Amino acid sequence: MGKRVAVVLAGCGVYDGSEIHESSAVLVHLSREGAQAEVYAPDVDQMHVVDHVKGQPTQEKRNVLVESARIARGNIKDLAKLDVQGLDALIIPGGFGVAKNLSTWATQGKNCIISKEVEDVLKAFHAAKKPIGLCCISPVLAAKIFPGCELTVGHDTECEKWPYAKTAETMKELGCKHVNKHVTEIHVDVKNKLVTTSAFMCNAPIHEIYDGIGKMVKEVVRLA
Repeated sequence: MGKRVAVVLAGCGVYDGSEIHESSAVLVHLSREGAQAEVYAPDVDQMHVVDHVKGQPTQEKRNVLVESARIARGNIKDLAKLDVQGLDALIIPGGFGVAKNLSTWATQGKNCIISKEVEDVLKAFHAAKKPIGLCCISPVLAAKIFPGCELTVGHDTECEKWPYAKTAETMKELGCKHVNKHVTEIHVDVKNKLVTTSAFMCNAPIHEIYDGIGKMVKEVVRLA
């Protein structure tokens, strides 16, 4: 039997949910590694809904679980029903939904609150010494929950290629060790079994982002 890996989504769409290309890449690479993805999302309302053409919030209301089901092709479960005992690893793709629906990082930064369900799941996998893969903005969840852990969100100096580099500085303020890595590279925190890669934190060609996520998935499955 292949490894069973929980994939936690935060909606559908980069500006208000899970980043679709990252989520798809995780699922493709898990399949390639012979692992079985089990997709979960919290049954809560999104912080807001963004018109992805205009980049502006709308008056709509949407549910994180219902929206995430689009990416999962309907094969999804409520995060409240996740049982760590039957699973080998956890992966959380990025997208602003991580900072808006799984936590309040988008509005509060390092003073954010992590959703209790999300925090409980992360702590359960960590306590069971099962690997956790995080990409793009999702490493901030580990930064908040596991002080002193080692992570990467890419580079810590802002430029055209790294427009979100200030995130690394904020993570350092939480007591983490941030390790600069290129988009096609990963960082492995051996002690905490955390595997991270920058994905769309980097202004890079999509195939490089896909390759970096592939390395993250491969290492997570190897550690499981």
